[in-house]
Amino acid sequence: MILNSDQKKALKMLQGTENVFLTGAAGSGKSFLLKEFLKNQSPKNFPILASTGAAAILVGGRTFHSFFGLGIMEKGIHATVERAISNKPLAKRIQNTQGIVIDEVSMLSGPVLRAAEMIARKIRANSTPWGGLRVIAVGDFAQLPPVNPHSTQREWAFLDEVWEMSGFQAAVLSEIMRTQDSDFLKILNNVRIGDATSQVKAFLTSRAIPPPSDFRGTRLFARREDVDRYNLKRLDEMSSKEHYFETVYTGKEAEIEKFKKHSPIGDSILLKVGALVMLRQNDPEGQWVNGTLGYIRKITDSEVTIELNGSSTVVINPCEFTLLNAEGDPVVTAKNFPISLAWAVTIHKAQGTSLDQMVADLRGLWEPGQAYVALSRAKTPEGLFLEGWSLSSLRSDPLVHAFHQKLTSSIKI
Repeated sequence: MILNSDQKKALKMLQGTENVFLTGAAGSGKSFLLKEFLKNQSPKNFPILASTGAAAILVGGRTFHSFFGLGIMEKGIHATVERAISNKPLAKRIQNTQGIVIDEVSMLSGPVLRAAEMIARKIRANSTPWGGLRVIAVGDFAQLPPVNPHSTQREWAFLDEVWEMSGFQAAVLSEIMRTQDSDFLKILNNVRIGDATSQVKAFLTSRAIPPPSDFRGTRLFARREDVDRYNLKRLDEMSSKEHYFETVYTGKEAEIEKFKKHSPIGDSILLKVGALVMLRQNDPEGQWVNGTLGYIRKITDSEVTIELNGSSTVVINPCEFTLLNAEGDPVVTAKNFPISLAWAVTIHKAQGTSLDQMVADLRGLWEPGQAYVALSRAKTPEGLFLEGWSLSSLRSDPLVHAFHQKLTSSIKI
């Protein structure tokens, strides 16, 4: 893939020595660029840390919390820091690390980031930010926010003193690769900042139409129970034989139970020939990525043949999903086909995917960025169909909008 000018400049910044915040709208190529940078980095010296357990399982990596020994920070920042710095394996790990990548940094709260910075500085006995550890933060604050059940305020990382202290150099990707439709891009950008212009309203109304009879896409729901109900309903409607595959877990029971809360696959998978499915891992050979959709054409005990949308037919074998501990060692593995039913998925799970055709219901959403994440999954406006929408769902956080405006005004690439 040929890099555009923004990507070339951003890659040069990533290959430098300063802390970097790599950002851009959905579909701008953040993940691709990060992968290019990490090609020449050792996972031990420059680990990628996921903001959530679900993301860690998908990349076979570690969570930010486990790497820094944060736990749930139940007794506050200072107690968390003191506990962490007395942990000898943690101290050795941080002393031997050159840098870290924080994936989906928008989902980490300011206090969490601040605690980790204090831990790194104290353990490395270095008064510079992060104790001299290089930090590359990746994400888009206009998408899904951090979740903190103990706080009524949104604790965006960029509001905390640790953000400015870290001295992040902004690498902003402005060109959207997912779609080249300029009018659609304007609509998405307005939704991203919560600006419900007359053009946005007219567009959403124009897409509030039923999908065609030959619809070959997926439906996005805000809630997991709606997704499960819809997928099982569609599976029951099929007359083909049902195939049952049980997930095989390896690890301690307590760790397995934690793993299940974030796993991309369930305890079992029900499949039928003709079912619409989503692949839940990246193929090392590049034939598909996490989020690719396709239809099952053949099922055996050891293989599932899938016709990918707009592409070739591939044969899928069972594989292992792995969760690593703070040291980077496997603590739980789950083996099954990397497949989930995909007539419906949650907006959260759809983040990062590109869909040729999709249906969404933009009524009753409660998180800033939810509507934007949903709409920006569509590759083209023609492939987008809405069951309904409401103005109250088109929300963005004004603090995020102000942050991004400040960011672009001081851009260095």
